[in-house]
Amino acid sequence: MHIRKAVLPVAGLGTRVLPASKVVPKELLPVVDKPTLQYIVEEAVSAGIEEIIFVTSRSKRAIEDHFDAFPELEQTLERKGKQKELEELRRIQELAKYAAVRQVEPLGLGHAVLCARELVGDEPFVVMLGDEIYPEQPCLQPIIEAYQRCHSSVLTLVTVPREQVSSYGIASAKAQEGHIFQVGDLVEKPKPAEAPSNLAIAGRYVITPDIFALIEKLPPGRGGEIQLTDALQIQARQGRCHGIHFTGQRYDMGTPIGLLTTSIAIGLQRPDIAPTLREYMRRALKTE
Repeated sequence: MHIRKAVLPVAGLGTRVLPASKVVPKELLPVVDKPTLQYIVEEAVSAGIEEIIFVTSRSKRAIEDHFDAFPELEQTLERKGKQKELEELRRIQELAKYAAVRQVEPLGLGHAVLCARELVGDEPFVVMLGDEIYPEQPCLQPIIEAYQRCHSSVLTLVTVPREQVSSYGIASAKAQEGHIFQVGDLVEKPKPAEAPSNLAIAGRYVITPDIFALIEKLPPGRGGEIQLTDALQIQARQGRCHGIHFTGQRYDMGTPIGLLTTSIAIGLQRPDIAPTLREYMRRALKTE
């Protein structure tokens, strides 16, 4: 079955990047000259996604605005002959069909996904978290391809240092063919000594629609929130969850150092920016 829809939970407060995220959604903070969220939407579209569903909150209206038309700005650009900028604005608007639903209270990732139930309907869908981007190597496409083979939920799994497992959902998984794993169990943010492995769930998922009924019955989990990992754990224990071991470059946008280093890494790949950036870095390093 062709996967057409992606759910992007973007209702969080972004406390790790305050004060920048006080009035600007953290997902719109720029990486060089493009908002983080735009990289994620473009990744979805390149993998064949046709509809983007934003799960927002009352402080995140700017996210919908970014992907909407802005007639006054377009007219100004047209009048000034800035055709390249005008074409880019219109391209963003036409990347996909956009929809939004609000998460009234911050009750956890599982609850955010549940908020999108009516817009998703009875079909498999993608979940993409706004803290991570994969600009150098496709991440979403491999898990979509794995779903076509397994017809189960599919997680992106990355290897993390043992001392960092308490920051992630961790999978107990057995390698099958290629990079595909059979996920047998999941634990949300375990202590390092209690973690079943150091395979962490990253921010890209393909999920089957029965997840909604599972989430609906969940009690609050770790942190008093409705955890998506707890619903996926039920699927895993029933043999209905797989994973792809992703070994490419993953950029974490949820911290100030992540925003900075990602901008540098991507800037160094841009022919229009890289020479000046490299020269600045050489001068800056010489002064240390």
